[in-house]
Amino acid sequence: MNDVTKSHWENIYTHKAPDVVSWFQPHAEHSLALIARAGLARDAAIIDVGGGTSTLVDDLLARGYHDLTVLDLSAAALHAAQARLGDEARRVSWVEADITAVDLPRQRYDLWHDRAVFHFLTDAAQRHAYVERVLQSVRPGGHVIVATFAEDGPDRCSGLPVMRYGADTLHAEFGAPFELLEYGRETHHTPGGAVQQFVYCYCRRPAPGELTDPT
Repeated sequence: MNDVTKSHWENIYTHKAPDVVSWFQPHAEHSLALIARAGLARDAAIIDVGGGTSTLVDDLLARGYHDLTVLDLSAAALHAAQARLGDEARRVSWVEADITAVDLPRQRYDLWHDRAVFHFLTDAAQRHAYVERVLQSVRPGGHVIVATFAEDGPDRCSGLPVMRYGADTLHAEFGAPFELLEYGRETHHTPGGAVQQFVYCYCRRPAPGELTDPT
């Protein structure tokens, strides 16, 4: 990421309403279902990477989770989400940062969620830096949910090139430290009427000494 990329996203979130951007969802139903299946306690630490103006944080608060962090490159996106939540925003930690460069606390999070950030990392060094942040900040035994455009999804988004993945290739970016629990697809209908295919990869970082299925 760089200053040009940050300016790009600041411009989008400054000039477009949150409910007209192509990735808008009234509720992140697929993500919420996966988070529910993780079976976390309500005091579990959850980070939404690239959360921007997503309503995921609203729905997690409504479900009783109270250790929530939203990270985004765009200050405008975070301010919009805070304004929407009003007083509830004080219950959330907000981090304006580049996920490939941020210094996150070690083994802080029980669950890492990212819908539609990872596929913007078209450089292998960026992807490596991202995975390093996951390894640094997700506790052993913690969960990782990452969604990207599927192999038959768009090859660009908001004027930027993206990577497209199948379930196996997405999991391969994270590698052996992450046990694949589940993957799935989502057909997303944009506010403008387009159809986009997403793939979700739900992994777990085994705790030391745990046996995992070699298959």
